[in-house]
Amino acid sequence: MAYNPLSMLPDWPRAHGPVEASARVRAAPEDFRVEEVLGFGADGDGPHVLLQVEKRGANTRWVADRLAQFAGVPPRDVGYAGLKDRDAVTVQHFTLPLGNKADPDWNALSLDGVRVLSAARHRRKLKIGVLKGNRFRLVLRELSHPAESLAPRLEVIARRGVPNYFGLQRFGRGANNIAKAEEMLAGRRRIHDRKLRGLLLSTARSVIFNALLAERVRRDDWDKLLPGEVLMLDGSRSVFRSEASDEALPGRLASGDVHPTGPLWGRGELISQGDARVLEEQMAREHAALAEGLIQAGVDAARRSLRLPLRELAWEQPDVHTLVLGFYLPAGAYATTVLREMVNSEESGDDGDAQEN
Repeated sequence: MAYNPLSMLPDWPRAHGPVEASARVRAAPEDFRVEEVLGFGADGDGPHVLLQVEKRGANTRWVADRLAQFAGVPPRDVGYAGLKDRDAVTVQHFTLPLGNKADPDWNALSLDGVRVLSAARHRRKLKIGVLKGNRFRLVLRELSHPAESLAPRLEVIARRGVPNYFGLQRFGRGANNIAKAEEMLAGRRRIHDRKLRGLLLSTARSVIFNALLAERVRRDDWDKLLPGEVLMLDGSRSVFRSEASDEALPGRLASGDVHPTGPLWGRGELISQGDARVLEEQMAREHAALAEGLIQAGVDAARRSLRLPLRELAWEQPDVHTLVLGFYLPAGAYATTVLREMVNSEESGDDGDAQEN
């Protein structure tokens, strides 16, 4: 099956009804602020230096290369936990291997829109994905509806969360990564770059996951318990299969202690059973080229929560047509996924390197 990229990215159903209000997002980089939360501090000693860096309107890899040049280390040895949007103000961490060399004077670093907030010695190189989450502050401007009219919807979202879709950034500009992934998995396109190959494998899994989640949103059971459901403990990646005899599970699900999951497709037996497994297998059949290609590529199966809880959700209304949002999301979640449940947004910038997250 050959994929038409745009047809593979429908307007995935929203969980909280039609969105009526529209708004402008990222009128300026300061309107989209992200602060990375590692969940740990610097060790205080070791061969690496752990930097906390604020950047504005800059690509993560470009910043990493400039830091390496300033410190006199190979760019490939710079570590970071994840890529961050270019058209934003972001605070993130980098490690550089300095060994026994003296630390540079980071105050002397002259990069437009970039400043080092802190520096301390650390024992390990930062790896992609080694972070707890991200804290966001977003400014929505030119609201088509009075800001206070959104309050009831925000209260429901704060209580129930949103579907944990992979954001559009995951699929590349114009969703072109979907067709590239299908061609690569079918053997019609050779990809030698390891990072690009990994990105396309992630794209393929995201297509299947979003399709499953969209179906469960249509059925209004994306945050409910199906027979044979595989659940994930909140705040972890630990999963277990539900048992009908466990009378405590509905209460734990309602309280947000556990969340339903869907498969990130790959090799290995599905651990779901019953109705949940039937639906997951159906989605795999509908996307057989991607599902079978992922298995042949040796990608190990995993699970992802279907529900995305919002922590620390708060909002302010500076004026009738402006809304300021603040919230925390765990690693791997997308702020754009949250926004689409609130407003129809017009993005003033491009995806920057967010499309590679």
